[in-house]
Amino acid sequence: MTTDPATSKYPWERELGARPLGDGRFSFRVWAPRASESVAVRLSGGDVALEEAGYGVYEGTAPCQPGADYWFVLDGVALPDPCSRWQPAGLRGPSRVVDPSAWGGAGAAFVRPPLPELVLYELHVGTFTAEGTFAAAAGRVGELASLGVGAIEIMPVAEFPGARGWGYDGVYISAAQSSYGGPEGLARLVHAAHAAGLAVILDVVYNHLGASGVQAIEAFGPYFTNKYETPWGRAINYDDADCDPVREFVCQSAV
Repeated sequence: MTTDPATSKYPWERELGARPLGDGRFSFRVWAPRASESVAVRLSGGDVALEEAGYGVYEGTAPCQPGADYWFVLDGVALPDPCSRWQPAGLRGPSRVVDPSAWGGAGAAFVRPPLPELVLYELHVGTFTAEGTFAAAAGRVGELASLGVGAIEIMPVAEFPGARGWGYDGVYISAAQSSYGGPEGLARLVHAAHAAGLAVILDVVYNHLGASGVQAIEAFGPYFTNKYETPWGRAINYDDADCDPVREFVCQSAV
């Protein structure tokens, strides 16, 4: 995997989604081979046409500030970004641009405890506290450390339908659940855990997406395959036609 435009062989190896350029602009890049006429990014000031970079990838830049909402517009139809990092209004709402550098540092570098000390505590954010948020969980990590826990394993928090759930029906795999506090809330939970001496493991679901988002994701391209079935939803296309950009989509999510 490479995200450097100078060294990437294929355009889908570059950073997908919305990424800050550090000069008041964001880059926007999406794999949308099923668009037949045009692809644009819709911001508050209007639509900005994206140029075809090859292999079904469209890209461009636009002036944008962190916290701005956007849609990708495929042949006139506005849809959330498959690589969205924040869905503040849930699955059906716009995506929101994120600049993690604006959240401040995490303090001193964290040193992971030795493996024999990594006693895991599986943490479900929605039920761990009465509030059911990343912020509320961050206030309790010290108690876990005092119990001898070495790491918290956060159950899936990719944006899913509703406000509470197990997280195994996530749709936007790079967007931390909005009702829990979104990506900044998750980052601050990680910072708090590290400050308490706890490592953090994130449980992820990369074999299927929740059924609530299949139609929106399929509008972009062949993200799914019929070669396999899962009891929970359409299987992700890892080894069928046009699977390489899908693999990259998941790899970039993990990173």
